[in-house]
Amino acid sequence: MAQESPGVRLVVVHPDKEVLAEAAAARLLTRVLDVQSVRSPVHVVLTGGTVGIATLAAAATSPLVRAIDWSGVHLWWGDERFLPDGDADRNETQAREALVDALVAGHGLPEANVHPMPGPSAVATPEEGAAAYARLLAEHAGDDGASVPAFDVLLLGMGPDGHVASLFPGHEGLEATGTTTGVHGSPKPPPERVSLTFEALRAAREVWVVAAGSEKADRVAAALRGDPVTEVPAAGAVGQARTLWLLDAQAAGTGA
Repeated sequence: MAQESPGVRLVVVHPDKEVLAEAAAARLLTRVLDVQSVRSPVHVVLTGGTVGIATLAAAATSPLVRAIDWSGVHLWWGDERFLPDGDADRNETQAREALVDALVAGHGLPEANVHPMPGPSAVATPEEGAAAYARLLAEHAGDDGASVPAFDVLLLGMGPDGHVASLFPGHEGLEATGTTTGVHGSPKPPPERVSLTFEALRAAREVWVVAAGSEKADRVAAALRGDPVTEVPAAGAVGQARTLWLLDAQAAGTGA
C-alpha cells in the first residue's frame, strides 16, 4: 500500500517489520546503484535502531551488494551515542557488524570512506565530536559552498516519542544551528550524544524514515499531518527531492 504526494512524500506500508527491513534493504541498494549510474561519489547516511540495523543486515545478504562499486560510496551517521570506539551500544559498532565490515573486507569499500562520529576515544566532549564531524562533512561537501554533502539517501529511525537522530521533543538540540550538535541530557540513555541537526538532515536529496511497531503509530500519524517539530521532531525530517516513510502495518496504524 502506498500513498504519494508527487515530488514530496511517499508513504509505503509493509505487512510486518521483517518484510519492512528486507524491502528497505533492497530499496537502498537499488537506489545506490541507480545514483551511481549518473554521478559519483554516492553519500549515504546510516541509522541505528532495531529496524535500521535489521535493514543493514538484510542488505549484507542481498546479491545486489555485488552490483555496486563500493569504492565510490561514502557512509555517514545521523547520530551517535558518545561512547568509546567498539562499544556495543554505538550505532557504528552495530552497523559494522551488520554490514559495513563485510563491505570493507569483501566488496571494496575503502575504510577511508567510512565516517563514524567521534566518541570519547578521540575527543573529550560531545561538542568537540560535533565540531570534528562538521569539519569532516564540510571537507566532502564539494565546491558549491555547501556545509554537508548532498546526501543521496539519509536513513532515519523514529522513536516512540517521535525523535529522529538525537533530536528529541522539547530538547534544546532542536534549536541547534550549524550541521552538528553535541547532546546532553538525552531522555533516552546514554545522556551524551552527537547528532546531525535539522539543517544537515534537510540538505539530503532523499530522507527515509523507517519505523515499525504499534507504539510508534501515534507519532507517525502526528508527523505525517505536520505537527510542530518541537513535539514531533520527525515531522521536520524532509528531503530536498523526496521524503520516504517506510513503515510496517502496526506503525502505520493499519495492523492488528
